[in-house]
Amino acid sequence: MHPAPSVIIFTTLSGLGFGLLFFLGLGIPDVSGWVAFVFFAIAYGLSVGGLLASTFHLGHPERAWKAFTQWRSSWLSREGWCAVIALLVMGLYAIGAVFLGQRWGVLGWIGAAFSLATVFTTSMIYTQLKTIPRWNMNLTPAMFLSFSLAGGALLAGAEALAPWLLAIAGAVQLAYWAKGDGALSRSGTTLATATGLGERGAVRAFEPPHTGTNYLLREFVHVVGRKHAQKLRMISFGLAFVLPLLLLLIPFGGVLIKHVFALVAVLSHVTGVAVSRWLFFAQAEHVVGLYYGKR
Repeated sequence: MHPAPSVIIFTTLSGLGFGLLFFLGLGIPDVSGWVAFVFFAIAYGLSVGGLLASTFHLGHPERAWKAFTQWRSSWLSREGWCAVIALLVMGLYAIGAVFLGQRWGVLGWIGAAFSLATVFTTSMIYTQLKTIPRWNMNLTPAMFLSFSLAGGALLAGAEALAPWLLAIAGAVQLAYWAKGDGALSRSGTTLATATGLGERGAVRAFEPPHTGTNYLLREFVHVVGRKHAQKLRMISFGLAFVLPLLLLLIPFGGVLIKHVFALVAVLSHVTGVAVSRWLFFAQAEHVVGLYYGKR
C-alpha cells in the first residue's frame, strides 16, 4: 500500500492520544487543576490532530460526516462514533478534574472504555481487508491496542506500568512482523486463483496491463526492498521499545534528569512508532499487485 503521510500521522498520533485519555479516565496520573489541564490538552491535541490528519486522505473530506450513518456495517463509521463519544465523555470528566477538583469515576471509566474502543475500531478498518493478508489477522488489533497502551502509559508517567506495556508491545510487534511476512503466501492467493484460470494450467502475465502507471499501482502496489525493510525494522524497534525501556530502567537521581529521560523516552517511542506505521502500510501486499507481477 502507498504509505500516505496523512494515515501515518493519523494512526500514530490518535493511538497515543486515546491511549493517554484511557489512563486519564482511570485516574492515572492523579492530577487536578492546571496540571490536569496540560495532560488533557496533550491528549486532545494528539487525538483530534490525528483524526483531522486522516481526512486529508479522503477524496471528499467535506462528506466525511456521511460515514456516521453506516455504523451497522462500517468499521470506519464505528470508529467515528467511538471517537466522538470518547472525546465528549472525557471532556466532561476533564471539566471536573480541571475546574472542580473532582474525579467523576463513572464518566472516567466510560471515557476510558470508549477511548480504547476507538483504537480497536481503527485497527479493524485494516484487519477486515481480506485482500491484504498481512493485515487480515488477529495480531493487527493486538498491535494497535498494545502500542496505544504503551504510549499512553509513557505519556501519563505510569512508571510501574510503562515498562511492562512497552515489553508487551515490542513482543507483539515482533510477532506481527514474523507472521505477516508469510501471510500472502499462506493465503493461497496467486495469479491463477485471482484470474480463475488455474484449472487450465500455469498462469503468467503475457504483458503488463498498462503501459504507464495508474491509480491501482499508485495506491495499492508499493514494493519495499528486503534489506531496506530490515534496517527500518531495527530502527523502529530500537526507538519505539528498546531505548524507552532503557531510559525507564536506568537508575538516576534528580527530578530534572528524571523528566529529561522521560521526555526523551516519549520522543523516541513516537518516532519509532511512526517508522513502524510507515512499514505497516508500505509492506501491505494488496493482492491486486499479482496482476502487475509485483508479488
